[in-house]
Amino acid sequence: MQKAYRYAIYFTPLPDTEWWAAGSQWLGRCAFKQTALAQTTPNLFTPEKFHQLTAAPRRYGWHATMKAPFQLHNDLTLNDLKQKLTELCAQFKPFKLPTLQVSRLDDFLALTPVGDISDISQVERACVTNLHPLAAPMPPDELLRRRTAGLTLAKDSMLLRWGYPHVLDHFRFHMTLTGPLRDCSEMQIQSLILAASNQFDSLGECMFNSLSIFAEPVRGADFVMIDHCKFSG
Repeated sequence: MQKAYRYAIYFTPLPDTEWWAAGSQWLGRCAFKQTALAQTTPNLFTPEKFHQLTAAPRRYGWHATMKAPFQLHNDLTLNDLKQKLTELCAQFKPFKLPTLQVSRLDDFLALTPVGDISDISQVERACVTNLHPLAAPMPPDELLRRRTAGLTLAKDSMLLRWGYPHVLDHFRFHMTLTGPLRDCSEMQIQSLILAASNQFDSLGECMFNSLSIFAEPVRGADFVMIDHCKFSG
């Protein structure tokens, strides 16, 4: 495979599970099969408005970030990344995620865990610290864009050290459901919360048993799932 512009390491439910199907259908795209999916439009929305509202998370695919998108060093290949991820996954055993609930984070909706997230945080910390040596320095324009986004001093330090501000002690596990809600009324937001709760609350347990490699083939393209590595600890 030709080297992609960027790669990312995500938690995703395995592609043959109801959790993957439900999340991909909500966003309107399967990042594994690289196909568009018909969305169920919540009340108080037109199909066009809801499709627009989910555009940002749809580009990245259904996921929770473990290692944010990064460029590989010029002298490294996808095989190097796969080997390092396989070694990392050998440290962990599968575990069940805590209950996931629809939450309002800043100005968007996401699924977030209720209860102990120590197991999740251990995986995230391993991904950030163990895989960072494979990452090339962030392009100057991207670094400038992020540093002028009103970060705290602590998060700016994380950005400079690890290439992303929301890591380690600042990590929040979440699976994004919408883009910014600034153009939505409170009634519309409540309609979204209800629709998302109906979509996900009836699903069974969600297992954290693997990590997925996503690729952004060229700059600005949709991210696609190209491989996943199961935990073997």
